[in-house]
Amino acid sequence: MKISCDREQLLQAFQTVAAVAPSRSPKPILQNVKLDVTPDGASLTATDLEVGIRHAVGGVDVQAPGSVVLPVTRFGSILRESADQTIHIESDGNGATIRGERSRFQLPAENPAEFPPVGGFEETSYYEVPARLLRELIRRTVFATDNESSRYALGGVKLEFDGEAITAVGTDGRRLAKMVGPLGKQGEPAAVQQNTIVPTRAMQLIERAIAPTDAEVQLAVRGSEFIVHSPRATISARLLEGRFPEWRKVFPERGVGQQIELAAGPTHAAVRQAAIVTSEESRGIDFTFGDGSLVLAGKAAEVGQSRVELPIGYDGPEITITLDPRFVIDFLKVLDSDKTFTLELKDGESAAVCSTDDGYGYVIMPLARDR
Repeated sequence: MKISCDREQLLQAFQTVAAVAPSRSPKPILQNVKLDVTPDGASLTATDLEVGIRHAVGGVDVQAPGSVVLPVTRFGSILRESADQTIHIESDGNGATIRGERSRFQLPAENPAEFPPVGGFEETSYYEVPARLLRELIRRTVFATDNESSRYALGGVKLEFDGEAITAVGTDGRRLAKMVGPLGKQGEPAAVQQNTIVPTRAMQLIERAIAPTDAEVQLAVRGSEFIVHSPRATISARLLEGRFPEWRKVFPERGVGQQIELAAGPTHAAVRQAAIVTSEESRGIDFTFGDGSLVLAGKAAEVGQSRVELPIGYDGPEITITLDPRFVIDFLKVLDSDKTFTLELKDGESAAVCSTDDGYGYVIMPLARDR
């Protein structure tokens, strides 16, 4: 195997793929990334046997096809530290030689034939979504998942494919994020199970691997495996097992509470200010709406008190609800600062429901006020 390639393009692809390789594994070969070279180009693959990725590499000049297994840490460091625009990689099956203009590295390499296979995207029937939408679906839901819960299903994002819409839902039991977007399809994709729960780590990888400039992304479910294909990368992930909460019951009936329009940027700034004096023992902030203003009040023993006032367009009955500011900030961080959203409140004991005009919904359970 022998290639010359653009270092920066190889580095970007390698960093994305290397995120899959485990830092520790009973199978040492998994701590590597495999480089496959054909006369048509080069691709990198990695897997931890739960999540796999195959990523095309641009800017490659192929002199001889072949494969080589490259150690994540050492090879990644070579790519990052080198200042060369072009690097040359050769392998005779026993090791790899990496050359720059004034540098040369020789690394031992394991047998490429022993590297677990990572499949490509061979489906002829599949779902299709705009790349920008899929990135937004992930960004707006993945933060609400819970990888530390004993409830395995909460460690992923649930996807539902319904007619011409895709719905993504993430929850940790204390808050729930949901986003809906348009869905297309080619052919007749296999019916999707009710519990299509994609691990959080896989969703983060998908968001990273999809370029904002990509047009359409293909999605398919093959047995217990979820597969995503973009122009550059194919990612497969084993679906999580377990019972996902009946999330539709979490969203209360619309119109039963007070509807309050808020600006994301100013609200984000106010919540961050009020949260300065919170602590692990006293984390809640009182949100009081009424008389044309939102007053945020925080209080923690030995830390202090905060009071932040924000003018808003609400003159309805006064409502006070205590919320965890971290959950509110997480929601506001994924919105553009110039965007507005609707907050619906029934009372201080019922869930706060946030929604936007582009299919995004977020529910936060209140904290007890006698904290």
